[in-house]
Amino acid sequence: MPERPERILLIEDNEDNRIVYTTILQHFGFEVIEANSGEEGLALARSLKPALILMDVGLPGIDGWEATMQLRADPATHHIPIIALTAHALAEHRARAFEVGCDDYLAKPVEPREVLAVVQRHLDRAAAGRRGARRTPPPTAKMGAHGG
Repeated sequence: MPERPERILLIEDNEDNRIVYTTILQHFGFEVIEANSGEEGLALARSLKPALILMDVGLPGIDGWEATMQLRADPATHHIPIIALTAHALAEHRARAFEVGCDDYLAKPVEPREVLAVVQRHLDRAAAGRRGARRTPPPTAKMGAHGG
């Protein structure tokens, strides 16, 4: 029996961006759940436990920075890889993404292939971590989240 597709939570308030990212990810076999606000994204992340989250940082209400910090503080969601999506390509925005707990950072507009590559890389890392967690005890110190 085939494995169920990896579930990606896309938190993005721009409908055009949601369509682009959802289309490319679904084309490559991912299940995509969409949220158009930070509040909706937090609720879906907590209830559905996706394999990965693509997080727009410029959301109305609870922005992506705050939503990421809340997810990292929650034991039920702290392990989920979070990729920041932002229209800001400045170095301080990239630094802020890692500071709040994002695992990676993509500046919009981003090529669909790059989104796919980054998603797959972090899913592979998460899977390797789960396999490793079964063999070894968890580390005592939190490791940095500066994935490439």
